[in-house]
Amino acid sequence: MFFDLNIKGSSLENNIKLAKQASEYGWEHINFSYNQKDFQNALNLREELDDGLESIISFDYTLEIKSTNINEIRKAANKFRDRASCISVIGGDLKVNRAVLENVKIDVLSRPYLKRYDAGLNHILAKESLRNNVAVELCFNDILRSYLAPRAKIISNFRDIFTLYRKFDFPLILSSCSESIFDIKTTQDFVSVFKQTGLNDDEINKSFITSQNILEFNKNRKDLIFKGVRRVNDEA
Repeated sequence: MFFDLNIKGSSLENNIKLAKQASEYGWEHINFSYNQKDFQNALNLREELDDGLESIISFDYTLEIKSTNINEIRKAANKFRDRASCISVIGGDLKVNRAVLENVKIDVLSRPYLKRYDAGLNHILAKESLRNNVAVELCFNDILRSYLAPRAKIISNFRDIFTLYRKFDFPLILSSCSESIFDIKTTQDFVSVFKQTGLNDDEINKSFITSQNILEFNKNRKDLIFKGVRRVNDEA
């Protein structure tokens, strides 16, 4: 199944357009991402969005935290943890990258390479990602909207992350970060571009499974006692 956990949410009308385009291009589930200031308002419009889409595509919401203040990140994650199907933090700042990968209440470190000359990850952070089950997200739009040397550097950073991924097997997800219908590509084009950056078919398919697993895990998060142990109802 093709899951995209990071399509930029905006107005109700624009979200409907984005979702319909994604459905036509083969996507089966999308998450609209909103920052910590707009997230509650987005949740309030859920029923209207559901009615507008008429079940043509499955959708949910990602809280995408944008801040370099570690306390603000922690507070936002705690505030919305039970209401967000996915919590992501935009990376790039090394102290943010580290803090996010050490926080089990956060699902995704998005774009650790952002505005950096390196990938924003090393073997220590890769181990933290694996230990705390915090996924690393790479965004298609970073390639789509860059050119020449900047694009080459982004792809180089991707490949450095792939090297760490193959060594440590931390969770990795791929998303579009689409903001308009012109950013959304067919699933075939999406896969083809990431294959050109160095991933193989199995690794790309695994990234979609990881996205799906994040959503499934968070449905049951409130019943988790600790990692691997979940509270169940005793019907006996």
